[in-house]
Amino acid sequence: MTGFLFFISFWIDIYLLLTVEKTSKMSEKKPFTLEFVFRASPHILFNFITTPSGLTQWFADEVHIDKEVYTFGWSGTEEKAEVVEKHEPDLVRFRWEGAPEDEYFEFRIKKSEVTGDTILFLTDFAEDFDVEDQKDLWQNQIDELQKRVGG
Repeated sequence: MTGFLFFISFWIDIYLLLTVEKTSKMSEKKPFTLEFVFRASPHILFNFITTPSGLTQWFADEVHIDKEVYTFGWSGTEEKAEVVEKHEPDLVRFRWEGAPEDEYFEFRIKKSEVTGDTILFLTDFAEDFDVEDQKDLWQNQIDELQKRVGG
């Protein structure tokens, strides 16, 4: 019986070790925010970030909306995101299908009282090792949006 208990204890220790190792390797995503200046009205910018015709000009090849679920298509692949908060013309927050409830990507629009510029704040989540790549990706996307809208 002692051999059997040792055998069970050994495999439990291995399981716990692998579980702890796997958990420690899975890093938690953290939010980051980017800021972009536009010379367009908040209403025009809001349309570019919430309508299929606007989003296909800078974000995705195809966009379909079914109630509050957006389907984004890129080169034959699709991803779905649900609108979890929307206040026209200030804010739209999306959550990718399958993402944790506290992870989202958000566009927040403010009008500068001083300069009159429209400012777009983009918040997204990424793991520490991936933040710079995600920022670069968003910078490229927003550069395209600025060409379309005016920036």
